[in-house]
Amino acid sequence: MQRSAPVDPTKMGVGKAIAVLTSGGDAQGMNAAVRATVRVGIYTGAKVYFVHEGYQGLVDGGDNIRQATWESVSMMLQLGGTVIGSARCQDFRSKEGRAKAACNLVKLGITNLCVIGGDGSLTGANEFRNEWSELLQILLKAGKITAEEAKHSSHLNIVGMVGSIDNDFCGTDMTIVTALACGADWVFIPEMPPDEGWEDHLSIGNRLNVIIVAEGALDHHGKPITCDIIKNLVTKKLSFDTRATILGHVQRGGTPSAFDRILGSRMGVEAVMALLEATPDTPACVVSLSGNMAVRLPLMECVQVTKEVTKAMAEGRFEEAVKLRGKSFENNWNTYKLLAHVTAPDVKSNINIAIMNVGAPCAGMNAAVRSAIRIGILQGHSMLAVHDGFDGLAHGAIEPMTWGYVGGWTGKGGSNLGTKRSLPARMIEEISLNIAKFNIHALVIIGGFEAFVGGLELVTAREKYEELCIPLVVIPATVSNNIPGSDFSIGADTALNTITTTCDRIKQSAAGTKRRVFIIETMGGYYSNNNMCGYLATMAGLAAGADAAYIYEEQFGIHDLETNVEHLLEKMKTTVKRGLILRNEKCNANYTTDFIFNLYSEEGKGVFDCRKNVLGHMQQGGTPTPFDRNFGTKMGAKAVLWLTEKLKESGRIFANTPDSACVLVMKKRATIFQPLSDLKEDTDSEHRIPKTQWWLKLRPILKILAKYKISLDTSETATMEHVIKKRGTV
Repeated sequence: MQRSAPVDPTKMGVGKAIAVLTSGGDAQGMNAAVRATVRVGIYTGAKVYFVHEGYQGLVDGGDNIRQATWESVSMMLQLGGTVIGSARCQDFRSKEGRAKAACNLVKLGITNLCVIGGDGSLTGANEFRNEWSELLQILLKAGKITAEEAKHSSHLNIVGMVGSIDNDFCGTDMTIVTALACGADWVFIPEMPPDEGWEDHLSIGNRLNVIIVAEGALDHHGKPITCDIIKNLVTKKLSFDTRATILGHVQRGGTPSAFDRILGSRMGVEAVMALLEATPDTPACVVSLSGNMAVRLPLMECVQVTKEVTKAMAEGRFEEAVKLRGKSFENNWNTYKLLAHVTAPDVKSNINIAIMNVGAPCAGMNAAVRSAIRIGILQGHSMLAVHDGFDGLAHGAIEPMTWGYVGGWTGKGGSNLGTKRSLPARMIEEISLNIAKFNIHALVIIGGFEAFVGGLELVTAREKYEELCIPLVVIPATVSNNIPGSDFSIGADTALNTITTTCDRIKQSAAGTKRRVFIIETMGGYYSNNNMCGYLATMAGLAAGADAAYIYEEQFGIHDLETNVEHLLEKMKTTVKRGLILRNEKCNANYTTDFIFNLYSEEGKGVFDCRKNVLGHMQQGGTPTPFDRNFGTKMGAKAVLWLTEKLKESGRIFANTPDSACVLVMKKRATIFQPLSDLKEDTDSEHRIPKTQWWLKLRPILKILAKYKISLDTSETATMEHVIKKRGTV
């Protein structure tokens, strides 16, 4: 990020025009990106145009290029695919076709183009930009445009957003829809063929659950590996009843997840900013999220590295191909390799590591436990399960765990180990005795704010009880996402998806009813009377297209409530006849959900009616999303590997330094181990929230997308980064 002189964001686009198109295959989340691009473009004062049917619509022009309005992108967040259409276009591959496309843009005064698509779509966009001047000259000579029009449209700015279900565009950690996490026993991918003799490993006699075969998978000799080959092999060698399912276009369909919608919305905002800040010397760029940060990457560098992947695979440089795919891809692949179809070592480490859940249960906890236990077993450790949190540790509810015991845990919600909110301070002596009795050398604590506080209490008690001088790591797992130091917690994505899906259903229930406002209460924290974290309300508001989201972190009064009601009264005069209000259950002791419901009902009388819904504990449960499964799996593995190194350093004798008790946090682009003691200053213990929370910066976007006239901070913008230099390729 770099800081620049602030400008009035509502004037940035005055006199400019932006066109947005989707190209290539459908991908969930495209509509969120289109919606954000349109609304933020209009917010800046720019004219925004839809290009229907992708590049074909750009070439054909006419009604295929239409000006967008605020209302024209309403009710599209929850729709899969792309509502403006996407078509593969042979005409655009020729210079004649691109000249027609250029003419259509020039006639409308469009000099900014936002392309949402995959590798081929973005490559075509860059080629279009590079020959723009030549195309203008062709059109001038043919008398298709005037000299004045050519002068006004002398330069074309291009920004790309990666919309692909394949996650195959280098430079992006995640594209719109991409995660698959089911604890598969085998995965075959084009980038990394299986080891020689993999067919024999399939016949070792273990029961196989799921085998995933990516389209284009090969062995080391270039021979295709297909579903039918795997099916026949398993049937013949293992005599297992086997079924092959080809997912095909099913993967493109369905409602976009909350994650996809937020990703698409954030990318759409960044795309508009990148277009309006661009100069003739600015290279065409791709906007994306790297970890949790918006980044801009030179489009052609991304394309070049993507092509390098194909070349590396063709030349048998498979390790390099995996690295070229990107950090996220490489990390996922390495975690899979650590956990799948491997044999435990014959030599034991004589290390005992205990794992426990603390606080409220959440989706993804079991994935983290499974990963931690299996990684520990592969390191030669004895892995112990502690049931029912710190109570279980104090009362000796501890038992050894095996590889098979945690089989199938990845997709299970809640906590199979059992969990409680109890803190260790009142039973510290019993805990220290059991740590000695069971010869526990390290501890993994998976949970929410109680896990964080409990870890601190164990560290404090080290002064009196040397049995507690063991390495420990806290893995954040809570729907509230309120662990200091960490941008994300396991379980928050599943809860967010549950809220968003419920909001969709509630809005759909009034599909035939006009002028209705829904007021929905979200959780501040299960079993917590003091948890004020507004993460769920804010992010669900962004994902579901809410008109307002009330949270503790952003104080509000009666004037703000009146403003929101007036906003909805104006909204009902448009073609959009519904409203959505979210309220964190602990945001304000006086402005309760009932109070807000009554206020809106009274002030909106005769214009709109209200309904309210308290979501309650349904946000806590459910099957974990792919993101939480994947995240939990990686966090569990990292924690145990880190503890293994710590035990080697300390010689399993005495661990008393601050860095021997850490929280495994996800911060911006990386996961890091941060000492518990260092995070005390960033903790608001009374309200059970961190003092600094990254997602608060997204609240202005929520309000802008709801058509509030507020200011957007433009002093901090994403800088252009170089993919090739970053990856060390030529």
